[in-house]
Amino acid sequence: MNINAAVIDQRLSALMEEIRKQAAEELGIKTEEHLRPLAFLYLCVKTILDLEHDQAFDCLTEGGGDFGVDAIHLSGDHDGEFTISLFQAKYKQNLEGVSKFPENGMLAVINAIRYLFNPAATVAHINPRLRAMVEEARSRIRDGCIPQVRVLACNNGLPWDKAADEAIARAGFGEQVTWEHVNHDRLISILQTTKVINDTLKLTGKALVEDMNYSRVLVGRVPVLEIAGLMERHGERLLDRNIRRYLGLSGNRVNEGIFETLKGSERPNFYFYNNGITMTCEDFTHNALQDRDYQVKLKNLQIINGGQTCMTIFKALKDHSGEGFSDQVSVLVRLYKLPDEMQDMVQRITFCTNSQNPVELRDLKANDERQRRLEMDIGQLNYVYRRKRMDGQPRPVDITSGAAAEAVLAVWRRLPHQAKFFSREHFGKNYDKIFTKDINGAQVICAVLLYRIAENRRRRPQEADPPFVRYASAFIAMQMGQCLLTDLGCTLSGLTHKNFFEAKDLIESKGEAYFKQGLEDVDLALKKLYGAREVSLWQLSATFRRVDLVEML
Repeated sequence: MNINAAVIDQRLSALMEEIRKQAAEELGIKTEEHLRPLAFLYLCVKTILDLEHDQAFDCLTEGGGDFGVDAIHLSGDHDGEFTISLFQAKYKQNLEGVSKFPENGMLAVINAIRYLFNPAATVAHINPRLRAMVEEARSRIRDGCIPQVRVLACNNGLPWDKAADEAIARAGFGEQVTWEHVNHDRLISILQTTKVINDTLKLTGKALVEDMNYSRVLVGRVPVLEIAGLMERHGERLLDRNIRRYLGLSGNRVNEGIFETLKGSERPNFYFYNNGITMTCEDFTHNALQDRDYQVKLKNLQIINGGQTCMTIFKALKDHSGEGFSDQVSVLVRLYKLPDEMQDMVQRITFCTNSQNPVELRDLKANDERQRRLEMDIGQLNYVYRRKRMDGQPRPVDITSGAAAEAVLAVWRRLPHQAKFFSREHFGKNYDKIFTKDINGAQVICAVLLYRIAENRRRRPQEADPPFVRYASAFIAMQMGQCLLTDLGCTLSGLTHKNFFEAKDLIESKGEAYFKQGLEDVDLALKKLYGAREVSLWQLSATFRRVDLVEML
């Protein structure tokens, strides 16, 4: 028995109970035989994409008519591109960890890519959850966005064989599609991020070491071979504090540039072309009697900026087996010794060095004064505000900061298109717009409760619901907010702790009526926009990404 495979299998037993009800209601999966593989798929999606429970479960498309795609996730648009992550999962009850990912699984994904994301192709037999995501992707493609596809083949065994590699090559997708293998070993390496990393780093040439404000700083050159060795030994665990998971090479211009420099004749100049890597540690020691080429011992090492550089270096050297990479091919490293009592400093450094890419600024805003105030305010109203990332499925009384941002932006700020499709900006440039200085706990809770009703209907639409219900939840929730304020007889500023319990009672008793009214409002707005003509799913998807529909409401 493979130990890591056994650990993951044991974890699945708990996850099965966590997702059992949702799996039955949304996917029609009820038997133990099918629930365990689904739990494995859910774990892979949640862990690899670093998603919360609801976000991860929304990605699952497992079941009849899934076209070989067990889960799908669409990123936000960025510089005219977006990433489509496709998951195909195969789980074996045998825990030896020696079964290869089957060739037919890879062929199914190849076939899916060929047809699903070609706007001109007709696909008849496809389940509604997958169709909604595919039509959204097609809509973006029609709008001129370029898809970058990331295929993740997940199993509790070994990668695919040479025959599958040949099938991938014959497909001719080129660099627009990347292929990754995910198994129990990779999942364990990510899940063990709390484990302290102690290692040694070899520098080349002279270095600056200085004591500053009760901390120590080291600035020097590190051979890329050393960086690749670190990543090989510790992998993504080194990036626990980094606010970005590895974005891959395909479609990422920065990473592609790093990769091309390392492959070509400009390799010796890599030090001058790269911004460098920022690391933190609890302590470091070196032989101060030397004047160069230090061997630095590190305690509790983390990479807080430059994770993309490190992973790309690792992949470049792996492709070339390290050939041609001498100690002269190096990168700038800044190392900060920051003891445990200075964790706030770690957060501030991480924020400042990563602020050019606001993908995961939510974690860095967790200690903001407004977030702390909301935590206290919401707690007094018998709910729990999770300003920091949480593991596991949230309880009904839990409100995560991410869910709060999306709901408030849609319901109270009347920007539903930005709430749904520009989540990367919620804790970036839209932060002050969402979390204004006068926002209070009552407003946040009510927005989230209304949004939940609309989202639950999106996930489990009724037979009589129009097709647009799978795209319109943020717009419907916005209209539901106006219904609530009308019944309360106040404006948004008048919604406070004083009338919160009245508002909560109204949501519980009239929530479905509010939803029905919101649905009718959106339907009327669509008719104003398109008249009596039939609107395709890709047109609906595009409509709900734009602001013109908001102006009709």
